[in-house]
Amino acid sequence: MPLNRRTFLGSSAVAGAGVAIAGAVGTPAAAAPLAKRYSFTVMGTTDLHGNVFNWDYFTDREFDDKAHNDVGLAKISTLVERVREEKGRRNTLLIDAGDTIQGTQLSYYYAKVDPITAERGPVHPMAQAMNAIGYDAAALGNHEFNYGIPVLRKFQEQCDFPLLGANALDAKTLRPAFPPYSMHRLRTPCGRDVRVAVLGLTNPGIAIWDKANVGGKMVFPGLEEQAAKWVPRLRSMGADVVIVSAHSGSSGTSSYGDQLPYIENAAALVAEQVPGIDAILVGHAHTEIPEYRVVNKATGKDVVLSEPLKWGQRLTLFDFDVVWEKGRWTVEKVGARVLNSNTVEEDPEIVKLLGDEHEKVVAYVNQVIGTSTVAMSTADAPWKDEPIIDLINHVQAETVKAALAGGEYASLPVLSQASCFSRTARIPAGEVTIRDAAGLYPFENTLEARLLTGAQLKDYLEFSARYYVQTPAGAPVDPVKLTNAGGTPDYNYDAVYGLSYEIDIAKPAGSRIVNLSFEGKPLDPAARFVLAVNNYRASGGGAFPHVAAAKQLWANSDEIRNTIIQWVQAQGTVDPGRFASVEWRLTRDGVPVF
Repeated sequence: MPLNRRTFLGSSAVAGAGVAIAGAVGTPAAAAPLAKRYSFTVMGTTDLHGNVFNWDYFTDREFDDKAHNDVGLAKISTLVERVREEKGRRNTLLIDAGDTIQGTQLSYYYAKVDPITAERGPVHPMAQAMNAIGYDAAALGNHEFNYGIPVLRKFQEQCDFPLLGANALDAKTLRPAFPPYSMHRLRTPCGRDVRVAVLGLTNPGIAIWDKANVGGKMVFPGLEEQAAKWVPRLRSMGADVVIVSAHSGSSGTSSYGDQLPYIENAAALVAEQVPGIDAILVGHAHTEIPEYRVVNKATGKDVVLSEPLKWGQRLTLFDFDVVWEKGRWTVEKVGARVLNSNTVEEDPEIVKLLGDEHEKVVAYVNQVIGTSTVAMSTADAPWKDEPIIDLINHVQAETVKAALAGGEYASLPVLSQASCFSRTARIPAGEVTIRDAAGLYPFENTLEARLLTGAQLKDYLEFSARYYVQTPAGAPVDPVKLTNAGGTPDYNYDAVYGLSYEIDIAKPAGSRIVNLSFEGKPLDPAARFVLAVNNYRASGGGAFPHVAAAKQLWANSDEIRNTIIQWVQAQGTVDPGRFASVEWRLTRDGVPVF
């Protein structure tokens, strides 16, 4: 067989290839030895959020979206194996950037219904899948802490790879509570092995988003600070290549305002400020960035960033070329790209491995818990006061009223906030299942009660109303283009239940709330109210004003999702006539938009 480039790389892979030893053509005397080179690939995922299969447990069918993306580790496994076949298994690494064990009913089931922490409990499906695929390391995400530290520790124990968090520190000793880094050797047939260090960094927002789980136990300093501490150490330990797996977006922004002195989305700042980093696998932001280059201020060298799309929709490939110079391997070139998981079938080995777990969860979410008198949907909820969002708010308000009954604050009116978390959630007419109710609240948020004044609530609503694009009176209104102004996600737009108000979208943000009233009278700025609010918002998530600093009157440890399920079970029948009304609407100069 002729030795062309393809057959050379193929045969080299068997011997640990990816290496080329270049020399001049001609007689030995004329040959001028050139540098030895080696190529390898680091694959990366992030924000898997409990997705093993291309399945939506809330709709009970295969996942699909407008772009026809697919999700899940079973698809990622197929992509990974193809890359390993092409590059040679020993010339690849596979890492993740966090948010692994929360997000689907599959992950919920093995945290709460059949918990991995139980005596002789099961092995978490995400641990089983990631072990089978052969992950080398994973950074901690903020959602790893949602179910509490015991669940996370059990998951850590079940993984065959390290969970990394250089900036997750024990609150008392300030020593790392998890391994800060992992070191990997890639064998080459010439020169020393290539030593690849993976530094894991998680999100400092954990300190406020999961305060109930980590308060007094762990602290989470900034990414730049900890990277500056660890990267030089890794280089001194002999790392030829340093990769950061960071559960932190690249935008340099924060969603929790001034609640913490650290930046939430700091990956690009780490690249810019900390010398010695070759590439960063970015997570947390749920955006797709195939390749983004940031120049390090100290060295002038490019640092390559890449963020694969969430839930296993994409797989990042960092392709490295290194050269042997002056007795060590030096990075000569780095590039990044992403592969789309909708181009491949699910790996039958992963399907077989976790088929039983999948079927258990499908049966669980399809349990009937009650009935509904009418069908309800979130399709128009981002721009209309819809009964399905009123249902969330009604359940929250009732729960808080019951919790405060007989106490100091029992006489205060209880309001509630809720967001449209999914534009495809629905409650059907007739039988209502667990998945129907759970679909209203896909996050593991818990419920709190905070004390606010009328003036503070108006500020809160003004901040929320920035979600709408300013649209002059008389101009056409396209609902598709009306929302998410300034990149504000749906989950950071709150409707407040119990107040009546209009949002004048013709006015600039900050002066849109008009005709604000309570029980038919203009809202008294000095009046006191109890706000039923989720723990994410109460702890500063979204940077809404006043609520994070407001007095906490009560807090619950159970997920709001479970509270909704239990309410439907207790009521038996969901009747919007008992709780739904149009309390807010979009207007322009007093004229309703819809």
